Amino acid sequence: MSTVLIIFYILAAVTLATAFMTIFSRNPIHSAIYLVICFFSIAGHYLLFNAQFLALVHIIVYSGAIMILLLFTLMLMNLNKEDEVHKPRITRLGAVLSVLITCGILLSIFIQTKPIMGDYDTTGEDYQSIKVLGQVLLDQDNGFMVPFEFVSILLLVAMIGAVLLSKKENSAK
Repeated sequence: MSTVLIIFYILAAVTLATAFMTIFSRNPIHSAIYLVICFFSIAGHYLLFNAQFLALVHIIVYSGAIMILLLFTLMLMNLNKEDEVHKPRITRLGAVLSVLITCGILLSIFIQTKPIMGDYDTTGEDYQSIKVLGQVLLDQDNGFMVPFEFVSILLLVAMIGAVLLSKKENSAK
């Protein structure tokens, strides 16, 4: 058995285990930590596919930014066991039924698909390399520098808005 295959099986086991632990954990902070571990193992899969840029972006965006926002949200909400609402059985039955229907549809789609046979056309350029991808995105001729800067300003404004929304008003004057 090759080393890559062993690493794949280990990453797949970690991904599935932490995904299930994310769902079944009672503590929301533990669920968030399991989700971070799941995201890192998915980034390992991207590295096995030789997609370094996608792995790094996945770690930065999902494991970094989104999980930090999720943890801040969980901490601001201050979830307690006493506040937890008990759901009626019909809601649980509906959730199980919708999951089973979705799994059945996805399984039927998976069974009916056929692999694409034919030649794979290549241009000879390696777009998996971070250096080449950076030159393609931020080159003067392509003009992607301005939208890239607009996205950074948009994220900054969203972060400032989230901080202002989470601030508690001073009621004692």
